[in-house]
Amino acid sequence: MVSGLVAAGALTAAGPAAADATARSQGGATATMGSLKTYGTAVVHGAEGDQEVSAGLFEMAVDGGGTLQTYCVDLHNPTQKDAQYHETQWSGTSLAANKNAGRVLWILQHSYPQVNDLAALAKKAGVTGGLTEQDAAAGTQVAIWRYSDGADVDAVDPQAEGLADYLQKAARTVSEPAASLALDTSAVSGHPGERLGPVIVRTQESAVTVIPPLDAATTGVRVVDAAGKPVTTAADGSRLFFDVPEGAPDGTAELTLQASTTVPVGRAFTADSRSQTQILAGSSESTVSATATATWAARGPVPALSAAKDCTHHGLDVTAANRGDEDFAFSLMGTEYAVAAGQSRTVTIPLQEDQAYDFTIAAQRFTGVLDCRTRSAETETADLTTQTLADPSPATVGGTTTDTNLAETGGTSATPLIAGTAIALVVIGGAVLVLLGRRENAAGE
Repeated sequence: MVSGLVAAGALTAAGPAAADATARSQGGATATMGSLKTYGTAVVHGAEGDQEVSAGLFEMAVDGGGTLQTYCVDLHNPTQKDAQYHETQWSGTSLAANKNAGRVLWILQHSYPQVNDLAALAKKAGVTGGLTEQDAAAGTQVAIWRYSDGADVDAVDPQAEGLADYLQKAARTVSEPAASLALDTSAVSGHPGERLGPVIVRTQESAVTVIPPLDAATTGVRVVDAAGKPVTTAADGSRLFFDVPEGAPDGTAELTLQASTTVPVGRAFTADSRSQTQILAGSSESTVSATATATWAARGPVPALSAAKDCTHHGLDVTAANRGDEDFAFSLMGTEYAVAAGQSRTVTIPLQEDQAYDFTIAAQRFTGVLDCRTRSAETETADLTTQTLADPSPATVGGTTTDTNLAETGGTSATPLIAGTAIALVVIGGAVLVLLGRRENAAGE
């Protein structure tokens, strides 16, 4: 049963069975947001006036080692320093519905820092006087914002503005890059005595390390190939299975794949909290990983559960594959669902923009924040004076001294409405839990 689903970052109280559950890994790189490292200044033009913002490259530290350089593709949302970011598909971001997403990738591939010969870049762009790193970063970010957010924005420095204009005009559509490391599914299930899977590996590396379940020596669960041979490495297209011994007690196991690689330029990164979406501009050799979980039971329903953000339908897709011999029933936001034995079902949970979710189904916990919009339409007439969440924070145009950085903040005149909606959703979430509790008590009576 679902333990809860609420908004605004409120944490639901999961049941005892879910206490040790964790959020599902999407695979790829995980990193911590640092700050703007190389940047200039830009001006965003709006109905309420002009706003100066910092524009340039962010730097993130990769978990396990490595550094990422990113640009923002989410101008009007905040950037939270030290926020945890995860590599993800464009479908889980505002790029999903953006017909110009491929042009953003072209800009990344043909500008700084991928092109670090600034003299050559200036010549190609027709920029006289040359480019500094700050000019190159600011001009690139401005060009990206024009496509990612549809923003009316100019670089303050003439050289940076010249580069932005060139990149905007020259950009062509390029296909989304593949993940640095991913699995075709994050969850499998079945019965003891079976090979549970397959879990298919997707990677650009010739070989990745397979880390078996931590308690493999105790449970006897092995990670094997289709022929039943134990594996310690895998390659692109490898089919991995959990080999669960006959008679093993009901349980779960987890395998992890890990590699050191450069993350492909153009991969999107989203945060666990409300922090603006980033797109990769450059990567050092970095640690990437992907995780899959197996669940088995001798009888009854045996669900394999996974979830993915779906910005096309503005919600969260929850998939339940039942490999047991009885129906798997669960409740989600007050609605009852059933998945027949041997069948799979995907349920899309509609969510509000910026809504935090935290819920548990059958001891599997899913958490995150939906961030599918750039807010350009919402903020054209909004007051963009907001609380600064990270440094640096230049003053607004016109001589005011507010510590505002649009690229690193995100409150607007819509903030009270968002907060009110969040509170309402929390109340609704609580009501759902009460209703479920009454149903369970009635069933027990």
